[in-house]
Amino acid sequence: MRALLESGVPQEEHHRVGLGGLTDWDAARVFLEVVRCGSSRSAAERLGLSINGVRRRIDDFERQIGATLFTRDVHGTRLTDEGALVVSAVERMEAASFELLRTGSSVTQTLSGEVRIAITEGLGTFWLAPRLVEFQQSFPNILIDLHCAMRSADVSRHEADIAIHLSRPTMLDVKLVKLGRMHVTPFASKKYIETYGMPRTRDDLVKHRIVMQVAEQAATKEIFESWFPEVSRHNPLVMKTNVSSANYWAVANGAGIGLFPTYACVLGAKIVPLDIDLHRSFDIWLSYHPGSSRIPRIRHMIDWIVEAFNSKRFPWFKDEFIHPNDLKAVYKEESLRNLFEGFSIEGR
Repeated sequence: MRALLESGVPQEEHHRVGLGGLTDWDAARVFLEVVRCGSSRSAAERLGLSINGVRRRIDDFERQIGATLFTRDVHGTRLTDEGALVVSAVERMEAASFELLRTGSSVTQTLSGEVRIAITEGLGTFWLAPRLVEFQQSFPNILIDLHCAMRSADVSRHEADIAIHLSRPTMLDVKLVKLGRMHVTPFASKKYIETYGMPRTRDDLVKHRIVMQVAEQAATKEIFESWFPEVSRHNPLVMKTNVSSANYWAVANGAGIGLFPTYACVLGAKIVPLDIDLHRSFDIWLSYHPGSSRIPRIRHMIDWIVEAFNSKRFPWFKDEFIHPNDLKAVYKEESLRNLFEGFSIEGR
């Protein structure tokens, strides 16, 4: 987009719009978000502002710049030629501000301070958060800011120090580490099976009650539609939610059948995997800014997270699918039930 925005701008025009007298740097950030989102409304939702608040900031920014940056019509918001020129300058400002923040963090070489981790809600709630006590016991002065959400965070824009994704990030200028692979398969509670019976085939499953998480990166709806293209004739959905924990507890308490990672069977709740050959896999990626690895507290956190997904220790993160019923035969370490007993029905 950047190359497209800058095309056709004569070289001599690069001196006609300047940012030297800019007094409201936050207005520049709002301007850039509107460009990236494509509309004031979308930018307002992402920034947590009202749409009128966004428009006021854009008006203020245009007055400071001394140029009209957007035109608005029934088709939405469009950049003017002057606006396209300003985009490039503001992007350089943004990059410089992120570098300033990283440089400031690097000054403190002690293992203290804050590390911001962005992770999908399910992995954060059920896998990483209960195990972070291990890291904190080794590094008690590091504050962990764990942000669990299904929207993928962009470390190149300083939205997090470390981000964990269920699809390979496309951002440039970031470091990527493949942590492993998450395999999901249908589960139900013992209570549900006692009431409705155990589905034995694909045809059986579509006749049962389905609980579904619908959220960015979850792809549960797409998975069911690919497995059951005829589902429109008989919709088995009885509940949907955007939150992994709500989805988990609904299934664990007998609301219906849901998709969960294969490691769900070791978390302690009364859910059992279905013995049906249905599963889907997602690669788990870790991203971080190249400069962040020079900050000791972030480097240690990256190393710890990589080990937390070590497929030699935790075989459910291997590339190949292992049915949950077969995990006991290949998992040789201590039981995880005590670690995750806070999530079990008995522990509630």
